[in-house]
Amino acid sequence: MDNFIVSARKYRPATFDMVVGQDTITTTLRNAIKNNLLAQAYLFCGPRGVGKTTCARIFAKTINCSEPGPDGEACDKCESCKSFNSQASFNIHELDAASNNSVDDIRNLTDQVRIPPQIGKFSVYIIDEVHMLSTAAFNAFLKTLEEPPSHAIFILATTEKHKIIPTILSRCQIFDFNRINVDDIVQRLSWVAGNEGVNAEHEALHVIATKADGAMRDALSIFDQIVSFSGKNITYSDVIANLNVLDYEYFFRITAAAMEGDVTSVLLIYNEILNKGFDGYNFMAGLNNHLRDLLVSRDEATVKLLETSPSIRQRYREQAVRAALAFIYEALDIGSQCMLNFRASKNQRLHVELALLRMCNISAGKVTDEIKKKAEPRQLEEEQDFKVAPPAKSTPAPAGSTTAPPAAAGAEGAARSGTTPQKPSSATNETRKVSIREVITGAKATENVVNEPEPEISAAETDREFSQDELREAWTLFAAAMKEESPRISVTLSSVSPELLPDRTIMLRLDNSALKETFDHNFKARLEGHLRRTLQNGQLKLQTTVESTERGEILYSPEQKFNHLAARNPALKDLKKTFNLDFE
Repeated sequence: MDNFIVSARKYRPATFDMVVGQDTITTTLRNAIKNNLLAQAYLFCGPRGVGKTTCARIFAKTINCSEPGPDGEACDKCESCKSFNSQASFNIHELDAASNNSVDDIRNLTDQVRIPPQIGKFSVYIIDEVHMLSTAAFNAFLKTLEEPPSHAIFILATTEKHKIIPTILSRCQIFDFNRINVDDIVQRLSWVAGNEGVNAEHEALHVIATKADGAMRDALSIFDQIVSFSGKNITYSDVIANLNVLDYEYFFRITAAAMEGDVTSVLLIYNEILNKGFDGYNFMAGLNNHLRDLLVSRDEATVKLLETSPSIRQRYREQAVRAALAFIYEALDIGSQCMLNFRASKNQRLHVELALLRMCNISAGKVTDEIKKKAEPRQLEEEQDFKVAPPAKSTPAPAGSTTAPPAAAGAEGAARSGTTPQKPSSATNETRKVSIREVITGAKATENVVNEPEPEISAAETDREFSQDELREAWTLFAAAMKEESPRISVTLSSVSPELLPDRTIMLRLDNSALKETFDHNFKARLEGHLRRTLQNGQLKLQTTVESTERGEILYSPEQKFNHLAARNPALKDLKKTFNLDFE
């Protein structure tokens, strides 16, 4: 029986054209060969399995080819190419820096560099995992790397560029290899499967490519593993079972149930996922990725960021149409917070379940906010004057009296008593104290009402003038009351100064449209009602706008940011001056 060769070795690229996903680098190297612009040292850096060592070997083979093609590829016919293909070339030397990282190893290398090549023009030294060299070995290598013999070329390869000392980096041409995208890996796997006579479903290859995380070598290794499991017919179900990958279907089902607020279905689906042996953290990471894919699927311009098969992509588009944008944003925030605190949780299952319940309540919360928004104008009319006079004691009315009951007593109360109450005089009028909670929320106190004599408020006082200090005091009171309910709104209101316009309009300038939408939807009517009641001015109006920096400039330095904020809140300048503060 023939020895089995893994696909990562069997289908290792032998030419620049076969390298996957590194077109910019291969084009540069070929042009350098054709134009005879070869440097003495190169550094290939990037993640694992993306072709660093492979490109180094192809490059070393091509520069020694005696008859390279017009496209910059080796001929595979000359003596140098044949010796390279048979792994018998004396011009190409590979050194593993992980096991040869001492000063003595580098000294042996520098002695070997002096020997000219037997065949071809160059002796090429490929040093893999070069970041493993010790600091002393790096320093011993500096002079040789900077001024090698004319026949010597060094190609250094590493996955950790940041561990290489700057003096080495400055002596090399640096090529950064990128992770290979999913579509390129799928295309390569399809080609390999065709050569091996394997029938593979497109969705199955997509799962393999996603699992490989941008590494072609990992993708080919996983492919061999799946072939051993499934034989010559690779299906989507076999791949997810073998790789322990959670099916897309679970994320579609749990998202649909959460959008409908179906708590029962969400908890049962999550229990099914746990019974299959999946970890809660990995599930939440997958759900966040699913929500992110829904977000990018809503727009034709961003749908290209979706790395899935065409059939799954269509399902994302269909669910994205049904999902509200506000739901996706809120669910992503909940999922991110869940992952952030997952490891510290004592009961991790309950931690994930609470996050899922919060997602189910997103839609229900929006309905509640809509109901409150519709009810607020009616509530403001009923509570316009927050100092309400209580009804006076009923007294028998003279026969034939037609005096109407005061507004505070109401027609219903007059009908029950069978009398016509008289209008109380200013000397006997009483008004009740209103708590801070009543002023902020508009709720009427039903218990512990304290009555104190107070002059009657005339109709003209409902449109009275007020100062900027009074406005700021009422503004601060509302911001403090919002601290527990919405810390973000409380901080926002505390950091801005209300701007009073001549037509009794208060202008609130917010930083972005998302914050404006949230404030207008949930807090604008409440703040406006609070200011009307507190300042006793029924004509007062609150207006919000989104403020951008002047001429759209981006604020980079701390001083620019401070000046921008100080223009909106002059008190910041006083604070800076008082405490002699400086910019970081």
